[in-house]
Amino acid sequence: MLKAASEHQLELGERIRVRRLGLTLSQQEAAVRAGVTYRTWRRLEAEGRASINDLIKAALALRCEEALEMLFPAPAASSLDELLKHQASPKPSRLRAPSRGRRS
Repeated sequence: MLKAASEHQLELGERIRVRRLGLTLSQQEAAVRAGVTYRTWRRLEAEGRASINDLIKAALALRCEEALEMLFPAPAASSLDELLKHQASPKPSRLRAPSRGRRS
């Protein structure tokens, strides 16, 4: 049975709450760790609502960053040729923002 987005949101909020409690963090401590406001954290747990950025911050604060990488896996290859083609393609590099050092 498919779930509505609102059901996923509420379940996600509950999982965040359970994880936080398992790490023996208060909501305030978790919010500080994540770099979000206390109000944002409360809303995240109670309603499962947050921006993608805040959700990522929460995952990092709760040490769940590996799970983020599993959210949108690449589709399975439908043939061996497709698999080999995918493996041969270059992986996207992680770009860093250029430093803004002072120029003399």
